[in-house]
Amino acid sequence: MTTYPRDRFSYSSPFTRPRLKLPGKGRMIVWSVVNIEEWEITRPMARQLSIAPQGQSAIPDMPNWTWYEYGMRVGFWRLMRALKKAKVTPTMSLNARVCETYPEATAAARDAGWEFMAHSYVQMPIQQIADKQAEIMQQSIDILQKFTGKFPYGWLGPGRGQMFDTLDHVAKAGFTWFGDWVLDDQPIWVKTANGPLVAIPYSAEINDITMMVSHHHESDVLFSRTRDAFDRLYLESKESTRILAIGVHPYVTGQAHRIKYFEQLYAYINKHPGVVHWTGQQIHDWFVKQVPKPRD
Repeated sequence: MTTYPRDRFSYSSPFTRPRLKLPGKGRMIVWSVVNIEEWEITRPMARQLSIAPQGQSAIPDMPNWTWYEYGMRVGFWRLMRALKKAKVTPTMSLNARVCETYPEATAAARDAGWEFMAHSYVQMPIQQIADKQAEIMQQSIDILQKFTGKFPYGWLGPGRGQMFDTLDHVAKAGFTWFGDWVLDDQPIWVKTANGPLVAIPYSAEINDITMMVSHHHESDVLFSRTRDAFDRLYLESKESTRILAIGVHPYVTGQAHRIKYFEQLYAYINKHPGVVHWTGQQIHDWFVKQVPKPRD
């Protein structure tokens, strides 16, 4: 029998549910996620910035592949510098093969203490590997664990995609939290056939793919939209802690004309007292102490 998403969690208003509190004078959480992908040149590109003549997609798609490659060669390092300056340790969601293709970049992230979140093996829709989900998840775990020496407890599907049974596989593989869902500003417990998971709120709109690639906004919108979201969540966090997820990609935010808005954003956020920059695992560990695990 198919388990639909609403069968996996209960509904509640954020203004009436039990209050979430941070330690000490903490008020609000910012979760920074840098997405690192592996685009195979022999497949259609994960995203297209340059449209081919006559609108006919081609393989190999050199214009879009080199756009992505710029992110790994240049944009990644800009993001790393900006986050170091802001004193932020991000979560890095990465296709596991990135560890093999770009070992210098992934080693730099590992050595800087970045959290590694499993993001499948390569950037490919989950629907294309629906019958191999368990195998791909285990492959991703094995590579990341060998590279970092740590088990990656978090999962983010490529494009945040899922099949109806994906979360059952996620739990069975040993993951304890995931970031695919954008349905709240606070974590929630999610039921699976293999025990509960924590859904840590990611964002569909505070994401450079949405803002810059899908909606074609000017570069400064990266700052203004995220600032406005931060201001509202910071206000609401006075009642109960909220989470602002900021999702970026090296080939988008790492561009020369955008990076300054990323830097300005963190300078703005860091002026506010009570803001903590946490990784996904830190958020998970805090939440499970606040809200008891549901009974199966």
